[in-house]
Order: sequence, then structure tokens, then C-alpha cells
Amino acid sequence: MAEHGEWISKGASLSDVTATKEYGVSRVLIVKGMGAGKLECREEAVWGSPYIKVLRRELE
Repeated sequence: MAEHGEWISKGASLSDVTATKEYGVSRVLIVKGMGAGKLECREEAVWGSPYIKVLRRELE
């Protein structure tokens, strides 16, 4: 379980779009990882546009 500070630390978390660009993982793979309990994620929204926030250390 990630600590609260890890979610707000600069560079520690990234969006699903950035994860696709940097690591080549798709949104579908992230959602499957969430369902399997392998990835800890948060659902966020900016200006009404939803996205998934994941921890960088879990993708590496």
C-alpha cells in the first residue's frame, strides 16, 4: 500500500497516457493489473476528463 506522500511526490506517479508513452503499456493492461491487484491506481479527472494515475515504481 502506497503512502499518501508517494502519490503527491513529483515524478512518483504518472497518468495512463504518460505510462503508454514511457513504458509502452496500454490502458487495458493497466486496468487488468488493477483488477488482479498487481497495480495500485487512482482515478482522477482534470477539466472533466478522467484518467488513471499509477505509481511509477510499480510499472518499473
